[in-house]
Amino acid sequence: MMSHALFPAGSFAELRARLAALPRYDEAAAAAALAHQNSLLKPPGALGRLEEVAIFLAGWRGTARPRIGKAQAVVFAGNHGVCAQGVNPYPQEVTVQMVATFQAGGAAINQLCRAAGADLSVVALELERPTGDFTQGEAMSEAEVLAAMAQGADAVNAQADILLLGEMGIGNSTVAAALAASCFGGVAQDWAGPGTGSDHAGMGRKISAIEAGLARHQGARGLAALVAFGGREQAAICGAILQARALRIPVLLDGFICTAAAGVLEAEAKGALDHCLAGHVGAEPGHRRLLAALGKEPLLALGMRLGEGSGAAVALSVVRAALEAHNGMSTFAEAGVSDA
Repeated sequence: MMSHALFPAGSFAELRARLAALPRYDEAAAAAALAHQNSLLKPPGALGRLEEVAIFLAGWRGTARPRIGKAQAVVFAGNHGVCAQGVNPYPQEVTVQMVATFQAGGAAINQLCRAAGADLSVVALELERPTGDFTQGEAMSEAEVLAAMAQGADAVNAQADILLLGEMGIGNSTVAAALAASCFGGVAQDWAGPGTGSDHAGMGRKISAIEAGLARHQGARGLAALVAFGGREQAAICGAILQARALRIPVLLDGFICTAAAGVLEAEAKGALDHCLAGHVGAEPGHRRLLAALGKEPLLALGMRLGEGSGAAVALSVVRAALEAHNGMSTFAEAGVSDA
């Protein structure tokens, strides 16, 4: 683990000043990877998105032949004051219980990470102290947002070749919908979904809470949206994404909640998510709309809506397949096959 000059930051202004210095895509490495792809024993482009993924990783890792020696998955967990509005069908104690299940190895994400070859850790963020109810005031102070972002950054392993991000937090699909609406426009109904299984009445309470929050915090975009609506896990996801960018580590995003957290950064600074891949598009209705707003094409569409980083973990197997083909196939010359 390591820290980076991005964090700690004493203010949003200080953090914003550092964002411009983040690493950019290595066009030379990507061009070399494309040339290598075009020399492989197949028609150019025949592997479709797998070729694009290999070239994407080349550009961010700065090498024509990227490999995944270490894949890191992190699940951030937080609790939310907006649950006071009855937006959640399950009690907040479930967040604590699920963290214990992650740690014991019994959740879906544990199995999926094992299958995909990712090291999993869980970071619980002050579960005993939920954020403020955003219908009544700000969810967090600027200092609290920055502290959670720093925790997210500190969780990133500098030796990782790819980072998978997930979340857990009862009520956080409501937070995600508010963040998405605040940063990308639209009304509550455009972004609100059933989350962990809200019924009709629960959906009504969720939409009402989002509408109240949007009315109270008009104009909150980017980092300011984290103050207005955010959970600590959403802020931590943002910190981890920025730390990964500083270390040139590509990121696999999970579902709607994770992607809504990431979208805060894109709303703050265009291009902040250029090193991120959308692992999948989930069943939560706002997810596809959000990916379109971000210009991200998902790798998978399996109807998943679990969170936890589960879709990102399944997508990791696709990324590994892309690199196996990229690095393992023979070229026309090596195989003695004419490419004319």
